Amino acid sequence: MQSILQKTTGIGPTPVHPEDLRGRVAVVTGGAFGIGFEISRSLASAGCRVIMVNRKEEQGDEAQQTIRAETPEANVEWVHCDLGNLSEVRSVFTGLRERLDRLDFLVLSAGINTNQYGVDADGIDRHFGVNYLGQYYVCNQLWPLLRKTPGLGDGKPPAPRVVFLASEMHRAAPSNVRFEGLDEINNPNLGPTELYGRTKLAMILLAKYGLADKVIKTNSDRVYAVSVHPGAVNTAMQQQWKDAYPGITGKMLTWAMLAFGRDPEQGSYSALWALTSPKIEDENLNGYYFSDPDTPGKETAQASDPALGDALWKLSERLVKDKLGEDALLDWNAAA
Repeated sequence: MQSILQKTTGIGPTPVHPEDLRGRVAVVTGGAFGIGFEISRSLASAGCRVIMVNRKEEQGDEAQQTIRAETPEANVEWVHCDLGNLSEVRSVFTGLRERLDRLDFLVLSAGINTNQYGVDADGIDRHFGVNYLGQYYVCNQLWPLLRKTPGLGDGKPPAPRVVFLASEMHRAAPSNVRFEGLDEINNPNLGPTELYGRTKLAMILLAKYGLADKVIKTNSDRVYAVSVHPGAVNTAMQQQWKDAYPGITGKMLTWAMLAFGRDPEQGSYSALWALTSPKIEDENLNGYYFSDPDTPGKETAQASDPALGDALWKLSERLVKDKLGEDALLDWNAAA
């Protein structure tokens, strides 16, 4: 519906179509499907080298074929990774870190939509594991490459960007969230919307109080981390409402999202703007949350709580080390 309105009336998010990104490199989790695919497609069409990371091989094959059919010279590839498996995340992204010379754009778009409670390969709530913790670990494994990139080449190239696909659904996070331990995270009594909303809250907190405050500011890294709301987008993920709320409620929610949501291309505009707008660096908008291109979002009190951000950071470190060992995390100040 919103895509039709935009075409006929101009109402909708401001379109963003990058033009010249030759020589730049992007890694996009969830990059072969939905909003992530549209981000990959747009970056590749502008000459950026794009590595798409997904769990399903058929999505990767189709995404590459589609992009190359539209842009025959596109430099795109697909890599398999289940972000709900921390050991696999370490293996895959260590490999990327070691074979890439630079990284200009890191887009954290992978995830599962609102759905019933379950656990991932590490025994962690699958919403939290896939949508948040796996992507926190991706950032850690690729950080040396991000902080190295600004020193490459002549002059002062644009600073690398890390963009999280968060959501206004962060407002649905449980009111009593504390990020104190795994027992709190693995709570089967939380509803599907609360489970999903908590992960989007975590993304906003990670960009703002984790990467921007604890890493970038501390290390004086020339890297920008922001989170964005893509809008309610009518991708196939909306079918998960039927699983989250069996019966007529789930069917009605799916219908509403598909009928009135944005199309995936519109859903990509916020992230593409955050990746490429000079305003991010010119105005030092590190850690910001945007609800549309060039539109600052209004976070909840939880998303503006530095103590909650600190608790999330400590829990993230603890969970990764508990699952993979004390040496699992790279030093955030390490050089590539």
